[in-house]
Amino acid sequence: MSTQPRTFAIPDDPADRLWRQRTASRVIVLDQEGRILLFCDSDPGVAGSHWWVTPGGGIDPGESERQAAVRELAEETGLQVTESQLIGPFARRRVQHGFSDQVLDQTEAFFAVRVPHFTVDSSAFTEEEKITMIDNRWWSRRELADTDEWIWPAELLELAAWAETAEHAGAVAEVRELGLIVEESTRPV
Repeated sequence: MSTQPRTFAIPDDPADRLWRQRTASRVIVLDQEGRILLFCDSDPGVAGSHWWVTPGGGIDPGESERQAAVRELAEETGLQVTESQLIGPFARRRVQHGFSDQVLDQTEAFFAVRVPHFTVDSSAFTEEEKITMIDNRWWSRRELADTDEWIWPAELLELAAWAETAEHAGAVAEVRELGLIVEESTRPV
């Protein structure tokens, strides 16, 4: 496994793709109407590819899952929250994303936060995000249930319901283990 920066160089043989491994925090951002903020991500090596994903990303050395969630929200959305505002973690999973240039093996913790509706400020995107992130929008539950768009994680509506249960209870009753997911790929792992 490697921690090298992504180069987007596509190998001739998909078996030669760089394997990266990391831990990450993902955040389901809910507004007061229950809409969910998602980003449209892409694989530059697969023309026209895109999917919608929650904010979040890799945990930096020495950083906790909660600290990473707060930092990632600020970087990707401009939203400033405190660790105490986060709900969770309420779910965990391991996911292997196959892309044209790499395979990302990622262990994720899911958090949620309820905030007033806001306009995203993506000015702090990383260089990689500036290349791959192409849009953002707030989705209603009905829109998510009815869309033909690719949503990562596929169980987003279930995760949002778990987060809201924890929010109303004032605590997470249990952290749900979702296991290993390998379907979220533009190129098979």
